[in-house]
Amino acid sequence: MDFTLNDEQRQLQQLARDFTRKEIIPIASEYDQKEELPWQVVEKAFEVGLLNPSIPEHAGGLGLGMFDECLIGEELAYGCMGIYTVLMASELGIAPVLIGGTEEQQKRFLTPLTEKAGLAAFALSEPNNGSDAASMHTTAVLDGDEWVINGTKMWISNGGLAEFTVVFATTDRQGGHRATVALVVPKDAPGFSYNKIKHKMGQRASLTSELVFENVRVPRENQLGGLGDGFKIAMKTLDKTRIPVAAGSVGIARRAMEESIKYAKDRTAFSKPIAELQAIQFKLAEMAIGIETGRLMYQKAAWLVDAGQPHGFESAIAKAYCSEMAFNAANEGIQVHGGYGYVGEYPVEKLLRDVKLNMIYEGTNEIQRVVISRNLLK
Repeated sequence: MDFTLNDEQRQLQQLARDFTRKEIIPIASEYDQKEELPWQVVEKAFEVGLLNPSIPEHAGGLGLGMFDECLIGEELAYGCMGIYTVLMASELGIAPVLIGGTEEQQKRFLTPLTEKAGLAAFALSEPNNGSDAASMHTTAVLDGDEWVINGTKMWISNGGLAEFTVVFATTDRQGGHRATVALVVPKDAPGFSYNKIKHKMGQRASLTSELVFENVRVPRENQLGGLGDGFKIAMKTLDKTRIPVAAGSVGIARRAMEESIKYAKDRTAFSKPIAELQAIQFKLAEMAIGIETGRLMYQKAAWLVDAGQPHGFESAIAKAYCSEMAFNAANEGIQVHGGYGYVGEYPVEKLLRDVKLNMIYEGTNEIQRVVISRNLLK
């Protein structure tokens, strides 16, 4: 077993690390407070090759694998999970095209994202339908050579701003999984609108939207896979994209630990730095334990994806474990900082607000436990 990164991976990791320190950390707090997506970061990420890196070479992209994508993700999330979610959610939108699309569709939809800075989006959840993804109410009706979409999607990252959105809909509300379709909807489609969701607890530098479809028409050639494949494409997508969430969680935990170490060395109590107190040392040790084990888990899951092996069990473990571990690390980071950790003077309170969402999106951690237990019992 060899966990050594090759030269290209080390360079990629360093590129993402330098980008984070230069472009993300200095503006993270500002855009969190403004609740705005920093588009200039998207453009700069595109310029250096950190935007949409999974687009395959035949569509003009870099064709990076999941392991490399996660190396990037851990570094970006160290700076700001909200800004990382903008870039990660674009990969989420791209994944169904890679899973269910033909090579022609991949070139048609993905090549434009290699020519200028642009994002993709993934629309599965609805106002009354989150974890029960098969019970969707958004409908798609075939009218000649066009699909006509009506309905509402909720909690969509990059929603409305993305160049295209992969929308999951049903042809029969009583048909369950077998009636689902995956359709690629361009952002300028008539009848397609969005409303920004405001006042989020965390990840406020990302755009989260409600999407509304009123007789939106897309050509039949925008359908990924066959009739009834929509739910399967969505689940295969989430099995993969939970892993970058785990990687981002490790980045947050690492930031919490490093900020806590720095503060504990500077802050004195009882005539000595609090870093010399065993109570503080144990908190730092628990953070390190979680970070090291979490990283190994997400790297294993990512390696399985790149090797073409089953990975749903491992990705569910990685997502659940790493997000909960990072939440605990951020929470303890606040405790180390005391009263200063509770206000915005130090970044640890933002880390806690941001990482909470990692326990919810791309399948709640309760759903991850369903996936894990089903694997154990089947």
